[in-house]
Amino acid sequence: MVATIAIVGRPNVGKSTLFNRIIGQRKALVHDRPGVTRDRNYGSFSWHDRELILVDTGGFEPEGEGLLGAMRAQVQAAISEADALIFVLDRKSGLTPPDELAAQILRTSHKPVVTAVNKVDAPVHHDELGEFWRLGFPDLHPVSAEHGRGIHALVEAVMAVLPPQEPDAFTVDSEPGSPDDQPSELRVAILGRPNIGKSTLANRLLGEDRHLVHDAPGTTMDAVDSSFEALGRSWRIVDTAGVRRRARIHDQLEGFAVSRAIRTIERCHLVLLMLDGTQGPSMQDARLARLVEERGRAMVLLVNRWDLVRRDPERNVSVLEEELAEAMPHAAWAPTLYISALTGKGCLRVLPLLEQAFAQFNRRIPTSALNTLLREIEATHPPPQRHHSPVRLHYVTQSRVRPPTFTFFCNTPEGLKTQYRRYLSNTLRRSYGFEGTPLRIHVRKKRRSERQ
Repeated sequence: MVATIAIVGRPNVGKSTLFNRIIGQRKALVHDRPGVTRDRNYGSFSWHDRELILVDTGGFEPEGEGLLGAMRAQVQAAISEADALIFVLDRKSGLTPPDELAAQILRTSHKPVVTAVNKVDAPVHHDELGEFWRLGFPDLHPVSAEHGRGIHALVEAVMAVLPPQEPDAFTVDSEPGSPDDQPSELRVAILGRPNIGKSTLANRLLGEDRHLVHDAPGTTMDAVDSSFEALGRSWRIVDTAGVRRRARIHDQLEGFAVSRAIRTIERCHLVLLMLDGTQGPSMQDARLARLVEERGRAMVLLVNRWDLVRRDPERNVSVLEEELAEAMPHAAWAPTLYISALTGKGCLRVLPLLEQAFAQFNRRIPTSALNTLLREIEATHPPPQRHHSPVRLHYVTQSRVRPPTFTFFCNTPEGLKTQYRRYLSNTLRRSYGFEGTPLRIHVRKKRRSERQ
């Protein structure tokens, strides 16, 4: 399982700035006014080849009602799911009574706590840290989130207190290995908005009513695993909690369930993303598809409630295809199946389609065939010049499977813009299919020794 680190502290101590600094992108809104961050914000980063999830939280006020109480509940939910905590303090405001109350609450959580004193912009400020030792934590890490001082040492300290990364039976193998090396079982996450029919589909695939089904949204609050045998192989279906828009997440338990659903993607090979055929794809469906693509998992789109759609003369496959193309162009690589989990229509085709998607997810193309294609690409659509100098693609190789990852070697990697990388990806799909799996395109500069 991917480890989770939560950043906690009073309002306006620099938590969001630290969050952006660690993940390497400006994902969290930063402003001088306290209370800008209210919901939890998730970001991923890697450190020493270990994938991690970082959670930015709202200002932690140990006392207060209304909005402050709701923000406190969000922070406590983040603390509950975290494997380690970064407690952020403010050098400029000094140690305050809310800091001391927060420290007591963090100690009772029994989670590893790493203390960071922010806004230490110069070594001369180190003399002002003495009062923070009263909190009783073993180490203080002076940092400047705005200027990047002390960030490396802080993250190293967090890595030291995280639980060791044990071999996980659920970890998806994305190493270069042979595609013939099949996993012992295929793990499939069923993802979608609340009350979309995920548990009904899980029961349909299992052939028994093993998952609770009810009309009320939120019946499934945790990821539930179920194993079975079909098509000559072992399967594990993971039924997840419905993921709704963050603005509609008010209950602390539901917020925890949503984070568990998202983390479930990390431990599965494939994702069944369920959509409501009577309503069409929503913005939240598009966000979930983007998340699956970012996590590099194979995906099949299931348009559910097709028995109801067929009664509407204004809705048909053509209409749904147009809606999908407009709302989810980034998921055009995922095959679409129209089903009714309630009546069973189309459900017999789900597992065979998943097998086909996994075959593409695990597919390797010979290097010789790839370079033959590369020569054709250069002849018909060469890369645009950079500063009036030609960008030359020397050769290409597939460096990984699960998902298929291709590394292109060229003389000027920075000259290969996003649009041309997208063209390379689309050309690979036109030539080899890869339906159901995302592709990764990496560009490296060819070393002098490799040119010889």
